[in-house]
Amino acid sequence: MTQSEIRAAAERGVPPIVEKCLREIRHIATLPVVTIKMMRLADDVNATAEDFDTVIRNDPALSFRILKVVNSSFYGLPQIASINRAVLLLGFNAVKNIAISASLHKLFRTKNLDPHFDTRDLWMHSVAVATGARALAEKAGFALVDEAFLAGLFHDIGIMIELQAFPQKFSEMTKRLSCEPGLTFRQAEEHVLGATHESFGTALCRKWNFPMKLANVAGYHHEPMQLPESDFVLPAIVYVADVLAARTGLGYTRTVETDTVDQWVINALNLSEADIETVAETLPNAVQEVQEIFSCE
Repeated sequence: MTQSEIRAAAERGVPPIVEKCLREIRHIATLPVVTIKMMRLADDVNATAEDFDTVIRNDPALSFRILKVVNSSFYGLPQIASINRAVLLLGFNAVKNIAISASLHKLFRTKNLDPHFDTRDLWMHSVAVATGARALAEKAGFALVDEAFLAGLFHDIGIMIELQAFPQKFSEMTKRLSCEPGLTFRQAEEHVLGATHESFGTALCRKWNFPMKLANVAGYHHEPMQLPESDFVLPAIVYVADVLAARTGLGYTRTVETDTVDQWVINALNLSEADIETVAETLPNAVQEVQEIFSCE
C-alpha cells in the first residue's frame, strides 16, 4: 500500500492491514457468489420463492444439500422435491440459513496448517453460538430467531480471513496464545496482526455488501454495549451465546474473554438468569443435533 492509501484507510477508521487484506480478497476463499446472492435476496422485500429457486439452481451441490437438510427429521416435513417448495414451506430465512451454513462449513474446513489452532473447533464454536443465539432469541420473544442463528454462525468470520490472508502471522499469534494463558485472543491479534477479527469481519461484510446487522455482529459481538439501542439486540444476543458456548466448552473457546454474562445486557434483552441457565444446560444436546443436520454431506 502507498502512504496515501494508508492515510485514507486511517481516516476511514480501517487498520491498514485490514485495508490491504480487502484489496487482496480475491485470493482468499470466501462465501460462494450464490450464497451472497441468497443473503441479499433474503433482505429484499420484493423477493419471491422463484427468485431463490433461480439462484440456487445454478449450484447443484448446494441444491442437493438444501433438499437433504429440508427432508431430514430436523424439520419433520413431508418429502420435498424442489427448492421452490422448500422456500414456500420454510420461508426465505430458513432456506438462507441452510445454504449459508453449508457454505460456511466448507469454508471452515480449510486445510489446517497451524498446530495450535483447528478450524473444525472454530466451526463447532460457531455452531454452538448460532444454536445458543437462536434459543436466546426465542426465550426473549424476539422475531429475529432466524437472523440470530445466522449471526451466530457468522460472528467469527474475521478469524477465517486472518488465517487465510496471514497464515504465518496467525500461527505466530496462536503460538503466543498457547504460551501466555493470560493473554486474550484480541490482545494477541493486536500485538501480532495490528487488528482484531472484529475489524476483519466488519470490513468483509462491508466489502460484500452484507446487511449492516451482520457487520454489527461481526464487529461488536464482544462489546455490544458500544452500539446504539437500534443496533444492539442481535450483537447482544450473540455476545451472550458466545459466553455460554465457551462456558460449556463447545469448540474453540479462546476467543471469549469471560465466563460471566454482563447483567446489564441480560436486563436489556429482557432475559432472566433462569433463561440463561436453561439455554446453557440444553446447549450441548441442541448443538449435537444441529451439527448432525447442518454438517451432513
